[in-house]
Amino acid sequence: MFLDEARIFVASGSGGDGIVHFRREKYVPRGGPDGGNGGRGGDVVLVLAEQLSTLARFRRKPRFKAGAGGRGGRSNRQGKSADDLHVEVPPGTIVMKDETGEILGELLNAGDQMLVCRGGRGGKGNARYATSRNRAPRMAEKGEPGEEFWLRLELRLLADVGIVGVPNAGKSTLLAAVTRAQPKIAEYPFTTLEPNLGVADIGDEIDLVLADIPGLIEGAHTGAGLGAGFLRHISRTRSLIHL
Repeated sequence: MFLDEARIFVASGSGGDGIVHFRREKYVPRGGPDGGNGGRGGDVVLVLAEQLSTLARFRRKPRFKAGAGGRGGRSNRQGKSADDLHVEVPPGTIVMKDETGEILGELLNAGDQMLVCRGGRGGKGNARYATSRNRAPRMAEKGEPGEEFWLRLELRLLADVGIVGVPNAGKSTLLAAVTRAQPKIAEYPFTTLEPNLGVADIGDEIDLVLADIPGLIEGAHTGAGLGAGFLRHISRTRSLIHL
């Protein structure tokens, strides 16, 4: 299934709590404070995955939450920091705040990553509160809460050439003729219900990616036919073929 829009919930991990503890050993009956700090909560990071081509996976799993940081320990031991949570998205993904529509960024190239939720800072243990005036502090800090957001993802295919036109104009036939793509071809309108991509070898080790989008009819901008939403997939192309 080709899915080019998705709404997901992301939440980073809360920081671990610091603790109140005092050193107590056989020969150190009245030792000083040694409560450790809490660990950092995990971030949520979107990562570009070249093997993905749609946002369909988010229909099955729309919620992602990173782990919380560990609680501080005695002997000034810091709590364990949580692992970051990496969420894979396809190339061409635009990330927006769901509530406002504000664009946070986009992932286009191999290696692209985007931090969308920062993990909470770990709380301080009582050892951090010791001063010359207060050598036995009985206070510790709670870990900082994580962040949480609803995000809207929108996929815009990455292609060099877009093929547009009315239904049954021969767009899919052209794509099949110049690339190895095998789009569905038939003699009735709207055979193409979703964008198709193909790669054309034009020599000198140069490849062109072509995108064939569903046919447009009069009134498509108002929702007639399959609508005009698929036009987003040719917004990044360098040239268009109009049939």
